[in-house]
Amino acid sequence: VDPVSPVVERSGGSTVVQPGGPLVGRLRVPGDKSISHRVLMLAALADGTSTVRGLSDGGDVACTRRIVEALGAGVVDVDDDTISVRGGSLGAVDHPLDVGNSGTGIRLLAGLLAGLPFRSVLDGDASIRRRPMDRVLEPLGLMGATVAGHDGLALAPLDIRGGGLRGIEYRLPVASAQVKGCVLFAGLSADGPTTVVEDRPSRAHTEELMAAFGIRLASEADGDLTRVTLQPGRPSAFDHDVAGDPSQAAFWAVAASIVPGSEVVVGNVYAGPARSGFIDVLKRMGADISHDPATGDLMVRHAGLTGTVVTVDEVPGLVDEVPILAVAAACAEGETTFDGVGELRVKESDRLATVESELGRMGVDVRVDGDTLVVRGSALRGTVVDSHHDHRIAMACAVAALVADGPMTVDGWDAVATSYPGFADDLDLLREGA
Repeated sequence: VDPVSPVVERSGGSTVVQPGGPLVGRLRVPGDKSISHRVLMLAALADGTSTVRGLSDGGDVACTRRIVEALGAGVVDVDDDTISVRGGSLGAVDHPLDVGNSGTGIRLLAGLLAGLPFRSVLDGDASIRRRPMDRVLEPLGLMGATVAGHDGLALAPLDIRGGGLRGIEYRLPVASAQVKGCVLFAGLSADGPTTVVEDRPSRAHTEELMAAFGIRLASEADGDLTRVTLQPGRPSAFDHDVAGDPSQAAFWAVAASIVPGSEVVVGNVYAGPARSGFIDVLKRMGADISHDPATGDLMVRHAGLTGTVVTVDEVPGLVDEVPILAVAAACAEGETTFDGVGELRVKESDRLATVESELGRMGVDVRVDGDTLVVRGSALRGTVVDSHHDHRIAMACAVAALVADGPMTVDGWDAVATSYPGFADDLDLLREGA
């Protein structure tokens, strides 16, 4: 094995990852994807010009940028890491707005467009057209928007006739930062306050960023519930630095934990609430991991892992990290159980099915029982796996390959460009650092 070339590109969008390590060095991951979508949308709505540094360079966020530009926002590249966004009056376009592969993008933009007094059509790739949109169609309809899915179904493309919204109180049937964000974006243009009620707190990016852009809103505990109430209004321009994406840092946290001799620092990782769940789980498993909220440095060294139980209450704060945590579980001693992870079925792929199938190909003892995922520590074998066009599955398989007994071929590697185009290059750099 060539120790400085663990990733070898092949034809047809496949990649071969060689086993071995250690991984040593310091790196930065792309800007947080969830925050990047929201900052672009708020800056596009705002009065004035906002400066944004560290925006995600993934394909999903590039689609959102193109959409706000098409609607009339002026977006200019200041340098390699900085853009300016001139907001103002957004207007209708005569063509569908393409979100690409972004579930976050289509749901948040549906809320934004529902509040604007014109017709819009939101569409995406084949994966987006399979993902259920009923969770956003229901509250937007209650607010007075007319949103029709394809052929009368709750599927993209979405035909949105916006404007004239009324404020509502809406209780989320399932904890979802995307659905909450959709309702709050629509609430900016409503005729009165909009309240979202959650049984379990989801990521608070929308609330944090709306407050930073000058929107009046408040979050309060109500017994076991969380209530977020927003007053309608227009954002004010705001300069924002987008910190590194914890969901991408999680891949390196697990890689450093399972590859002997590894020591990795991921710089400037977002430290906000409801995004550190994967760190808590890895600590319970015995990982040597720490996060400095002052600098954002996430520091990880190799350590032996043991199985744990991830509870249903934890899942909303780490739902995107379950695939890579399943890899950690496959390398741990004993059994790890992920309870209440049914939400994974409606991601870029059916992640419950794909985690089970791809880890199973590697020889891992893994099973799905209803909404529970169970993984037992196993010896991993090099084989051919499939990303199922899902970026997180592709990267999780690449990390698993590092401790397999032979090379791992990941078909559908192109999916990584959705969120982390430089993942393979960073893997090479960490191997070279050793």
